[in-house]
Amino acid sequence: MGRLDGRTALVTGASSGIGAATARALGAEGARLVLCARRVERVEALAAAIEDSGGGSCRVLALDVRQRDAVRAAVESLAGSPFEALDILVNNAGLAAGLDPLQSGSFGDWDRMLDTNVKGLLNVTRFVLPGMIERGGGHVVNIGSIAGREVYPNGNVYCASKHAVRALNRALRIDTLGRNVRVTSVDPGLVETEFSLVRFEGDGERARSVYDGLEPLRAEDVADAVLWAVTRPPHVDVEEILLMPTAQASAVHVHRRPSGADA
Repeated sequence: MGRLDGRTALVTGASSGIGAATARALGAEGARLVLCARRVERVEALAAAIEDSGGGSCRVLALDVRQRDAVRAAVESLAGSPFEALDILVNNAGLAAGLDPLQSGSFGDWDRMLDTNVKGLLNVTRFVLPGMIERGGGHVVNIGSIAGREVYPNGNVYCASKHAVRALNRALRIDTLGRNVRVTSVDPGLVETEFSLVRFEGDGERARSVYDGLEPLRAEDVADAVLWAVTRPPHVDVEEILLMPTAQASAVHVHRRPSGADA
């Protein structure tokens, strides 16, 4: 039997990267999955692959976490189904946009980051958490970042959004104390996903250069940390995990091999 048999997890941003890897990891351990993302065709393919491999059953929801009414409707749509009682929430949906100094930053980029990384997390948590409390417990996992612990040049608003995630993680732990709700933040350093491709607006060469000369984390490494946190004994709450590539010591201190050097 899997370690998560009988438990149901909702994962946002499940169409790729850390969200998709987390869904696979939880599903492999028997969790029923509610997979949410805007790119629904990708999530449907992921759900089919998880179920075909013997993982937990899946429900797919087309969802933009920025749309509060849509989040409410999505959670309410689970009522009366096997997916209604959500035991685990993984707030993974997030993005970075732009690398401009504050004085020349894009208002549109700022809105996208704050609406997704902060308000989107709040929207989903607000509609899922009451059910957890009513049923006697649950586990909220927020995917943060090293950018929520440090700032770096031209990272201003993205760093601010991830600092907010860390603050909300700690506040949620206090607000739910005594409610049998566990709260965890998993904060990775460099992870090779579509993150940089989004930040650089589809410039693949520039996105790849972020990882040149080093071995970054993989999405599966972060998913592994999530799985470990949610499978601890009920009396153990892993409040924070800082996960870094061996070649990275801080947000700005990274060791890169010279071009052409062996790994």
